[in-house]
Parts: sequence; structure tokens; C-alpha cells
Amino acid sequence: MMPTVKQHGVVDYEPIWRAMQAWAAGEVSHDDELWFLQHAPVYTMGQNADPIHLLNPGDIPVINIDRGGQVTYHGPGQLVVYPLITLETYKLGIRSLVTLLEQSMVDTLAEFEITAAAKADAPGVYVDEKKIGSIGLRVKNGRCYHGLALNIDMDLEPFSRINPCGYDRLQMTDMRAQLTAVDFAEVSNALARNLIQALAERL
Repeated sequence: MMPTVKQHGVVDYEPIWRAMQAWAAGEVSHDDELWFLQHAPVYTMGQNADPIHLLNPGDIPVINIDRGGQVTYHGPGQLVVYPLITLETYKLGIRSLVTLLEQSMVDTLAEFEITAAAKADAPGVYVDEKKIGSIGLRVKNGRCYHGLALNIDMDLEPFSRINPCGYDRLQMTDMRAQLTAVDFAEVSNALARNLIQALAERL
């Protein structure tokens, strides 16, 4: 059975995170789902994140969470997708899941005539050395949560207050910087289609 796509709109970070944890721990029961949403402005720090990379958060909340990776920013105009999936169902490990998520973003960007690529040594998706898509995951009981963030049409300024993903002076970009116009819903639908197709090919 393929995962169901759930649209959550613009939501605060912590309630969604706690709901993901509850599913991964088996405290709530539902089939595999792909959660599509945007977050209210927030910085999240991975479980091994070094505070040195949090330069000047200002009034944006900072939450320490349980995914891998360093610090990142979420905000309106960024499409966040949380694949709440059972890895064994799709014959996936962590590395193959990261590759699947990266390629789904690359394929989606290509539909909008944006050439992007993943990097072997730095998870995520890049356009001309600028990062446009990020990935951070956690697996518990064979269930994956957390996921990807694709920058579509957002205020990029908050990224300048951190070292994104722990990389000093890493430049960030979004789809709007590459195009004259971009439709958030259209990109969301394209990414959902590409993710579902990629997962279906694993069955």
C-alpha cells in the first residue's frame, strides 16, 4: 500500500514533531503517510548540533530536536515533507532513502527547468553550489520521520544568522531566485507525484 499524502498547511514545529515521534514509537497507529506542510519561523538543532553554528537567532525560536545534522531554518514559503514510512516496506536503508529524497527534489526542480544535483559529501540538493533542498532524518523501530525541506519562495535572510547545516557561509537559494514566478501548490503537487512514483518503484 502506498503512503497517503496529508496536507497540513502552515503549522508550528513542535506539535508536528511530537506527532511524528508518537507514530514512530507506536503510540499512535496509522498507515504510512507523507506529510506536506510549511512551518512558522523556527531554527532546529539536530541531536549532535554544535551551538557555534547558531550565530544570531534573534527572536526566532530555537528547538533542539532528535534528527541528525546541524542547525537549519524553516519558514513560510519552504515546502517541508515528512515521510512517515516503514523502511522495510520499500526495501530502504537510510542512505538509499536519502538518495530517493534527493532525486525526487532534483526531478521536481527539473520540471521547472532548474538544474540541480546532490552531493556525495553533503546531503541535500544544490543549484550552482547554493543549497536549495535539505534533508534530516531519524529512524526508530524501522520507521522514518523528519524529512526534507525544499526552498520555493521564502525569506532567505534567517539563513544568514546561522551556518546552515554546519557549513560556514553556505549560500542558500530558492526556486523564486531561479524563476520569474513560481506556484507553491504546483511545486508541492509535482514533488508529491515524484515521491510516490519513487516509492512505488521500490515495492
